[in-house]
Amino acid sequence: MKILIVDDEPGLRQTLDRILGAEGYETATASHAGEALDTLSRHDADLVLCDLRMPTMGGLEFLERYEAQHGRALVIAMSAYGDADTAIAAMQRGAYDYIQKPFRAEEVILCVRKAAEREKLRAKIERLEEELSSMRGDGPLVGRSPALVAAIAVARKVARHPSTVLITGESGTGKELVARLIHDEGPRADKSLVTVNCGAIPETLLESELFGHVKGSFTGATADKPGLFEEADGGTLFLDEIGELPASLQVKLLRALQEGEVRRVGANASRRVDVRVIAATNRDLAADVAANRFRGDLYYRVNVVSIRLPPLRERREDVAELALHFLRRHNARLSLDVRHIAPEAMRMLTSYAWPGNVRELENVIERALVMATGSTVEPAHLVDLTTTTTTTTAAPTDAAGTTYTDLSVKRQTEQLERVLIQRALEQTRGNRTRAAQLLELSHRALLYKIRDYGLGD
Repeated sequence: MKILIVDDEPGLRQTLDRILGAEGYETATASHAGEALDTLSRHDADLVLCDLRMPTMGGLEFLERYEAQHGRALVIAMSAYGDADTAIAAMQRGAYDYIQKPFRAEEVILCVRKAAEREKLRAKIERLEEELSSMRGDGPLVGRSPALVAAIAVARKVARHPSTVLITGESGTGKELVARLIHDEGPRADKSLVTVNCGAIPETLLESELFGHVKGSFTGATADKPGLFEEADGGTLFLDEIGELPASLQVKLLRALQEGEVRRVGANASRRVDVRVIAATNRDLAADVAANRFRGDLYYRVNVVSIRLPPLRERREDVAELALHFLRRHNARLSLDVRHIAPEAMRMLTSYAWPGNVRELENVIERALVMATGSTVEPAHLVDLTTTTTTTTAAPTDAAGTTYTDLSVKRQTEQLERVLIQRALEQTRGNRTRAAQLLELSHRALLYKIRDYGLGD
């Protein structure tokens, strides 16, 4: 995470630089707002820590000009005692949060961590929005396998109703995308879809993130702050990895679902909210209920309608279509001209077990595009698939841990031979005589194999 520190006091800039640097953040500094605006116009930042009282241009003007500059970084305002009204004005102008001077190191770290988690969620949502214009065939949940078609049909049917939905499936199967489908095709499509990963936010912060807090309810709570339930009012709240929710918060979530009310941390009264809840998990929640790791009453509350997304190994007929889909999309994004996948490469893709599911397939295709030297993805560009150990029990492994999903000795030998020849040619920059020496083949034999495998110019 990149953080820009803006303050006219050199000592404070150095202190914040040291505190945040020790936490592993990448930092830069600016001595005044004008310098900060110039820096942000040339370099990206994820977070800006900005003092409100600075000569020439104050923090409020900085916020206005940064917004006009279409800045995307979260801004945390810093204010001295007695500047509370100014700090509130800063939040009204778009600041994410503020901290009061003087502050302790742990207060700064807590505030930045909270902002970092929100930024991760925002980036994730933006990525999903780019990937999914809709579920009508242009998104990564493409395919014609019966299991996938059935899951999408249930999602579209339940989208019209307010019932709570539980989406289950392994990591990388597209649970977030199904949640967006349900939201986008339902009556709440014009309202917000708010996403939270219950396993990604520390337990000490999660209650405040979900339900909000009032000023003074804990260290660092310098102003009233609505939670994600209130942000999703009228829309949809997607609780990803709900199985990771701490037991103490399972009770409060159950109450919110049953009563339609939330109570901010430190508040004396509850607030009414109208939220459609979609939950997702890669765990076996029924087993967790039996083992007393998850509340049974909450499980039945969120599992009104269940949608299971099949892993990619159960829908191998979709692999080729998905691979070509990712080929087209990343080809355009990376400004490349790789238009084809060689038949042998496609056989490798369709025979692989894909423990990381669709997400792993997308990563493999993007990496292959980067490694390709021509217009076609070749087996050599997918060499990781022959050396990656998977978790399937059906595929045997050798002593080195290599998994083989294709048991044909002939095809495996040819595949390995092709990869080795490709590597030798790359290493020798196309010098076939030298490549033959590395491969311990005669020059004539190498020429025949280059022709047979289609590796010539």
